[in-house]
Amino acid sequence: MALSVAAPQPGLAAPATASQAGAVPEPDSYRTENYRAPVPATLAGATVIDTGEAHRLWQAGVPFVDTLPHAFRPANLPEGTVWRDTPHDTIRGAVWLANTGYGALDPDTESWFADMLARLSGGRTDRTMVLFCKAECWMSWNAARRAVSLGYSSIHWYPEGVDGWSAANYPMDRAMPLRGAP
Repeated sequence: MALSVAAPQPGLAAPATASQAGAVPEPDSYRTENYRAPVPATLAGATVIDTGEAHRLWQAGVPFVDTLPHAFRPANLPEGTVWRDTPHDTIRGAVWLANTGYGALDPDTESWFADMLARLSGGRTDRTMVLFCKAECWMSWNAARRAVSLGYSSIHWYPEGVDGWSAANYPMDRAMPLRGAP
C-alpha cells in the first residue's frame, strides 16, 4: 500500500495533525455513552500498546480479554422464537468477556468480571493481561480502567483492538462470549 503525502499549497492551511486536531483527554471516570468514538491515548495505571506490541505479548502467551458488548438471548423470549447470535471474530485465543466495558455495571456483572480476571491471572494481580475491543471503542478503555481499579498492576490496553489486529493479518477466530455474564 502506498502512502501519499500532500504538500501544502500556497495560501492553504496545512492539514491538522492528531495533536493539533485536539487529542481526546483522559476522563476522570468511566465513559457511559457514545462508546464508538475517539479514545484517549492514555490510561492511568495501564500500559497503552500498539499492534506490534500486542502481537509480541500474544506470542508470549499473555491472556487477551475481548470486551465487545453482546446481546444475549433474553430469558423471557417466547418459546419458538428464533434468536441468532451476532457473529464476532476476535484475536485467536482471546476470552470474550462481553458487556464488561460499559461505564456502569450492575453488581453481578462487576463481580463476574472480577472473578474472570482472577481466573485469567491465576489470582496474581501483577499478571500481564491485554484488554481490547475495536478501534475507537470505549468499552476496552472502561474495562481496562476497571481492571486497574481492582488492583491489577500490569494491564495493557490495546486501543486498536480487533480492527488493528485484523489489518495486520494476525490470526483470528470466531468467538462466543462466555456465558457466565448476567
